[in-house]
Amino acid sequence: MIDWEALQATARLVAGNARAPYSGLHVGAAGLVDDGRLVVGCNVENASYGLSVCAEVGMVAALAAGGPGRLVAVTVQVRDTALMPCGRCRQVLLEHAAPGCLIDAVDGARLLTELLPDAFGPADL
Repeated sequence: MIDWEALQATARLVAGNARAPYSGLHVGAAGLVDDGRLVVGCNVENASYGLSVCAEVGMVAALAAGGPGRLVAVTVQVRDTALMPCGRCRQVLLEHAAPGCLIDAVDGARLLTELLPDAFGPADL
């Protein structure tokens, strides 16, 4: 069972480490890995906006740095509410997600595949 409250609290905590001097939007992401690990990331903005890193991408980098594993649940938090990953981040999450991966939303957890239907992935190469 997924402890969404603990996952959300972890994401909110790491959001405090975000570097967001341009938008002021401090975002934290926390993911539960299929081996029980928690991985986190926060957004890191850059004056050259295209070089900014979303919290989800930072979290996936932490996942890879920690060894093999697949995400089973992800929450992205800003202030005290869930924030839906953008399309780019949904694509990044898809490649690192276990089947049935859940994404936290304000109206309850949703399947990642529901948020990115007919996604392009490794099988399409």
